Amino acid sequence: MNFRTPVGTNDILPPSSRVWSYVIDHFSRMCVRTNYDLIITPIFEESGVFQRAVGVDNDVVRKEMYQFQDRSGRDYSLRPEQTASIVRSYVESRPKYLPWKVYYWGPMFRYERPQAGRYRQFYQLGLEAFGSSDPSLDAEIISLAWDFLVDLGLSDLELRLNSLGDEACRPGYVADLTKFLDSVKDKLCGAHQDSYQRNPLRVLDCKTEACLEATQDAPFQRDFLCEDCRDHFKSVLELLDRFAISYRQDSRLVRGLDYYNRTTFEICSTSLESAQNAIGGGGRYDGLVRSLGGPDTPAIGFSIGLERLVSCLENQSPVVIGRAHQSHEPIIFLIDVTSSGKASQVFRDLSRSGINVARDYGDRSMKAQFKAADRSGAWVAVIIGDDELSRNSATIRALRDQEKLRALLQVSVREKYDGRSCGRQDELESSGQVEIDISDIEVFFNKVFIPKFSRHISLASQ
Repeated sequence: MNFRTPVGTNDILPPSSRVWSYVIDHFSRMCVRTNYDLIITPIFEESGVFQRAVGVDNDVVRKEMYQFQDRSGRDYSLRPEQTASIVRSYVESRPKYLPWKVYYWGPMFRYERPQAGRYRQFYQLGLEAFGSSDPSLDAEIISLAWDFLVDLGLSDLELRLNSLGDEACRPGYVADLTKFLDSVKDKLCGAHQDSYQRNPLRVLDCKTEACLEATQDAPFQRDFLCEDCRDHFKSVLELLDRFAISYRQDSRLVRGLDYYNRTTFEICSTSLESAQNAIGGGGRYDGLVRSLGGPDTPAIGFSIGLERLVSCLENQSPVVIGRAHQSHEPIIFLIDVTSSGKASQVFRDLSRSGINVARDYGDRSMKAQFKAADRSGAWVAVIIGDDELSRNSATIRALRDQEKLRALLQVSVREKYDGRSCGRQDELESSGQVEIDISDIEVFFNKVFIPKFSRHISLASQ
C-alpha cells in the first residue's frame, strides 16, 4: 500500500523548507528585539474555547473546525486560529506583568475546500499584546507587521485600515446595517441571503459582485463611531503617518472573526490573486479575555499566513530566496578517505564551533565524495587522506568561485602562518589548494578565513 498526504495537506520539503526556516528565524529575531517572548500552545483545545471566542454562528466554528471526542468523551477541536488559544493561556496563567507580549508560529486546521495556496493544515506566525488600550500599541503592532514584510523584500504591499467601534457604538451600527440588509436581501449572493442576520458584518467583506453591488449604499461603521473610538483611531493614523507607513482606510474591512473591535487591519499583496490577496492582518479584541473568563483586559495582535508569504517571496524577492538557500548551504564539505575517525572528530569540532559543514558516508571513493561535495553547494573542501593523516594535516581546496576563493585562502594562510607561509603560498598558487595542520582547522576557518569569506558572499548576493 502506498500512503499519501491527507487531502488538503502537503509536505514542506527542502529546498523550499529553507525559505520557511529563514522567514521564521527572521520573524523570531524581530520579536525578541521588541520584547516579545515565544509562546507554544497545544494544537487542540476544548471546543468551547473557539466557540466562545470566534462565535458559534461564525462559519469557522459551524463548518470548518476539526472537532472530535477523546476516549473519555471530552469535546476537543484542532485549533483553527491561534489567538483564542493564547487568550485561554493568558486567562489560565494570569501573568504578573503587563503588557504581556508574545509571539508564535505553528500549524492551524480548517476543513475547507483545498485550492491553490489554501490548505486544511496551514501555518501562521504572529504576535499578541495584552494589557494596554494605548493607540501607540496599535501602531506598534501594525508597524511590526509592515516592517517584517518590507524587510523581507516585499514591495507591492497595501495596508488597509478600519475601526469597528466598541461596545458603546457598535450595537447601534449593527442594528442599522441589519435593517439595511433586510431591504436588499434578495440581491445578496446565495450564501449571505441565508446568513446575513447571523453576522451582518461579513456581508461587507464578501467579494462577490452581487453583494458588492447590493451594499453600495450600506451604512458603514465610520459614521457610527463614538468619540472615544474616533479619537483612538485618529491617534493610530497619526502615528502611522509619523512612521511614514502609507495606508488606505477601508470601510468594508471587518476581518473574518467575530471578536475584533476598534482598530482592524490587513496587509495585501498585488502579486497574489485579487480575491484572496491578504498576506495577513489583525486588530484589537478588547473583550475576548473577559469572554473567556478573565479580567477585563485590552489586547491586540496580528497573524500572517506562511504559505502566502513564501509564495510572495518566491514571486518577487529573489535576493531573499537566495539568502535563505545560502544560509543552509555548507561552507565546508569534509572529504575523508582514511576511515580513521579523525574526520569525524574534525566534523564535530567544526559544527560545534558554528560552521555549516557537510560530509559523505560509507567509505566511498574520493571521486564520489567530490561529486557529493559539488551537489551540496559547499564552497571549500577539507580533505583528509592517508598522506595528510601521516603529517597530521588536511588539504583545503576551493570548490566554487575558485579564482576569488583561492585569493581569499592565500591571504588567510599568510595571516595564519605568518613567517612560515612561503611554501604554503607557492603550493596554493600552483595547485589551487593548501595544506594546514589539523589542529589549526577550527581556528583557521573561524578566526581568519570565515570573516573574509562572509564579506565576499555578502557582496556576491547583492
